[in-house]
Amino acid sequence: MDEKVKGPASYFPSIEKKYGKPIDHWMKALEQVAGLKHMEQVKFLQTEHEMGQGHANAIVHVFRANNPQ
Repeated sequence: MDEKVKGPASYFPSIEKKYGKPIDHWMKALEQVAGLKHMEQVKFLQTEHEMGQGHANAIVHVFRANNPQ
């Protein structure tokens, strides 16, 4: 029985579909701004990659959980 993905990662399939790039692409993009605060990283995805707030926030949340500062 497959467990349903919960939390921010539940947005990943729609992010991949909407922006046409795998999640790994966005995680690598965030490496450029790894030293910034959460909302600064969200703004980076919004301004540099034209990503919506909710999608950017979900990716940043998972990025930061996997890359503690």
